[in-house]
Amino acid sequence: MRNLKLEIGYDGTDYCGWQEQARKKANKPSIQGTIEKALRKILQEKIQLTASGRTDAGVHAFAQVANFKTKTRIPLVKLQRAANGLLPDDISISMIEEVDPEFNSRFQAKSKVYRYLILNHSHRSALLKHRVYFYPYLLDTQLMRQASKYLLGRHDFKSFCASGSDTKTTIRTIKKIDIRKVRCSLYTAHCTLLAIDIEANGFLYNMARRIIGMLLEIGRGRFPKQAGPTAPAEGLYLVKVNYD
Repeated sequence: MRNLKLEIGYDGTDYCGWQEQARKKANKPSIQGTIEKALRKILQEKIQLTASGRTDAGVHAFAQVANFKTKTRIPLVKLQRAANGLLPDDISISMIEEVDPEFNSRFQAKSKVYRYLILNHSHRSALLKHRVYFYPYLLDTQLMRQASKYLLGRHDFKSFCASGSDTKTTIRTIKKIDIRKVRCSLYTAHCTLLAIDIEANGFLYNMARRIIGMLLEIGRGRFPKQAGPTAPAEGLYLVKVNYD
């Protein structure tokens, strides 16, 4: 048996999220199920992907990581090309490599980096719909940076966890929060976006989006005692999964 590791990019707009189990409730396809269907057609095997973590409906990924076991001897370049040929345009496998038989995308991940993109402008962009969160209110980014420092380190993030989570512990360690402005030329829509990167050893259900919601409230001059409102899914991207 070979253990194959995938790096996957996707636009989560039209999906119920990563997990196939969510498809029944949402009446939308899942990222996991869509990729498994393509691989099964090629390999003629029952395939089950293990991902680094679940992304919610509408959340995107630059580099989600998943792995699966297979008997195939198909060269990996050909497998990648064949899979991408069957996948829809909003999902792409950017890398396939063979890894140690014991490698597990979920349990061996040391940290993950999520990025949230905000269009902080007086008017929305039609071309960036579903790609960024349009937030028209004036933001004090210095206040946001100061507040983010209190989240660094090991804490109980229970108040940042949405109901419905089955996690055993709500303690997580945030390693880094970076707030900066970036130039965007996506779809020829030239503008400046506010990017917030959060790196942690793990994320609770909706934790990243609740942190963003709180930081936006603070940047607007409001000071919530608990986690702020949950920011919408369309601005959130899984950027990187670290295994070192």
